[in-house]
Amino acid sequence: MERIKYRIIIKGQAPIEGSCPLRLGRVTIAPELPEGVLESVTATMHVDLAAGEKIFMNGYQTWTYCPEYDREGHTRRWAPLPKKVVDHFSLDRYGDYHFVDYPQKGGITHGESYCYFRRGESFRLIASLDERPGYTLFRCDSGSHELRLERDCAGLRCGGVFHAFDLFLAEGNEDAVFDAWFRELGVQCRTKEKIAGYSSWYNRYQNIDQLSIGQDLEGCALQLHTGDLFQIDDGWEPAVGDWLAADEKKFPDGMKKAADDIHGRGLRAGLWLAPFVAEKDSALFREHPDWFLQVDGGLWRCGCNWSGFYALDIDKPQVVDYLERVFDRVLNEWGYDLVKLDFLYGVAPFGSETETRAGRMIRAMELLRRLCGDKLILGCGVPLMPAFGLVDYCRVSCDVSLDWDDKPHMRLIHRERVSTRQAIGNSIFRRQLNGRAWLSDPDVFFLRRENVKLSDEQKHILATVNSLFGGVLLHSDNMARYDSLAKVQYAQLLRNRNAANIRVNADEGLSVTYELDGAQHSLRIE
Repeated sequence: MERIKYRIIIKGQAPIEGSCPLRLGRVTIAPELPEGVLESVTATMHVDLAAGEKIFMNGYQTWTYCPEYDREGHTRRWAPLPKKVVDHFSLDRYGDYHFVDYPQKGGITHGESYCYFRRGESFRLIASLDERPGYTLFRCDSGSHELRLERDCAGLRCGGVFHAFDLFLAEGNEDAVFDAWFRELGVQCRTKEKIAGYSSWYNRYQNIDQLSIGQDLEGCALQLHTGDLFQIDDGWEPAVGDWLAADEKKFPDGMKKAADDIHGRGLRAGLWLAPFVAEKDSALFREHPDWFLQVDGGLWRCGCNWSGFYALDIDKPQVVDYLERVFDRVLNEWGYDLVKLDFLYGVAPFGSETETRAGRMIRAMELLRRLCGDKLILGCGVPLMPAFGLVDYCRVSCDVSLDWDDKPHMRLIHRERVSTRQAIGNSIFRRQLNGRAWLSDPDVFFLRRENVKLSDEQKHILATVNSLFGGVLLHSDNMARYDSLAKVQYAQLLRNRNAANIRVNADEGLSVTYELDGAQHSLRIE
């Protein structure tokens, strides 16, 4: 029987080494450790890779591009860029770049929490059962047929039993291996209710106000069904981080009136927030600089969006109190039914000597669940496994763009960049999470003809993929402008959600087949 070999290094002490047999089902490596500080926890196992076999490594957070690779593929970081460019735009803060090495060598792929190897319709799944002791980092070197595992726990104090790795191994068809993993996890999807509707972001972006939202609401009320979602995205707030009141110039009647208007049309009201971060130009940042996460004596900048944004420190009681007031106002006083919570990764860029990076992320997600009660959460910009079973809906891709693959110079940056092409790929290759971890949000589609550069065929591909692989089906169009063709197309997308026997072929390009209304349908993507 093959074995998995492990090695644990505690600062100032001799390495602890061992092995255990590899078998299908649960594999636990939990040795008794002396007191100390962990430097590294690693393991290796042999993987046979046949010609034509595909490799999938789950990306760090929802936006992280993670396709299937062949044996010669590699996980890319970004094109060679000057360090001053990376630092100026904080390009290394959106993903795992500040704590994972990228060899940039053919045949080496990596990911977090789970991976699989696929030959035709046969899957070999290797997945984590618990990320609280640290993210499980996978790295496959197809040249040496070695899978290296690392527990992301450097700097953690140890002493006693430590769960170096809690793994689940399964072989079989797609449904069999993923059903078995989620049974072992004990995670169930919080809701089975698919939602459809509107999001304001991908037409107006931050340029929204009471009048424009009212116009889009009037148009949507003509086409959407009772109980569908009308979600107001970024731009309603004075600045990112200032959530207790609307921008008075944009929404003079406030956000309660906006929610009441949505409800008056028979729709559910959704509102966007980024609860764990605040931009530099916010009142929150100016008035409470001590509320923000300190790393090596300085504030941790999470990215370059807006005026640059920074992470709140959830270990501070004042921060938790602020968040309690925010969610009480949004959900109870204003009456929103769903909150889209974005840029969540920012809360846990590091761990501490008593808690790992992943443990902090899980604790943050549990806090959000407590604050939202039974109201609906749509997660976004969040490491995936810490959100399992805690959000109702979750993005599985980057943001789509108004064109196919964004501007050429933007393709040089990180894996979390905006891209319709990459969003479609993630929606397909993370399809197994839909209905198991949550109902997946593949981001929006477009039927409109104005303010979009996608071709008709590209819009068709995007909309069809979203309708087949997601539990959330949103657009950003003013539906009052839909012509008869767009209305027919929208009705078809709603029917697509009843499709059966959905199959993906990623061995020869990328295509999808499915059955609907007694007929066989196919969609060629690449």
